[in-house]
Amino acid sequence: MSVLITEECINCEACESECPVAAILGEDNPKNPFDDRYYVKPESCVECVGHADEPRCAEACPTEGAIVWDMPYQPEYEEYFSSGNDEGRYAIRVHKKKGMMLPSVKSQPFLEDISMEAREAHENVGDF
Repeated sequence: MSVLITEECINCEACESECPVAAILGEDNPKNPFDDRYYVKPESCVECVGHADEPRCAEACPTEGAIVWDMPYQPEYEEYFSSGNDEGRYAIRVHKKKGMMLPSVKSQPFLEDISMEAREAHENVGDF
């Protein structure tokens, strides 16, 4: 995952249908760990690599700061996502045979021109 939906989300539904890999869950989806905003599944988000020049969810979102950069879903950030899952920031899917779908099991492509500083600071996707 490389984008994150923040508490600024107004639940307008604009982003969900724009996701080419169905990585966004609505507030009423039982797999969404939040009941007040949409959620991006980190193990599924591809930042629209191979689908669009920039994340389509951010293009569709009318709310400044609702969609921000997150760390790439790559093995070097496994502890980041694992601890985030333990703390409730993420709800990473558990596969029956493969176990938790952490980056070492299923890494995802990401936009390499976005700096790690921007990702660590959770900067607004729309600013890039």
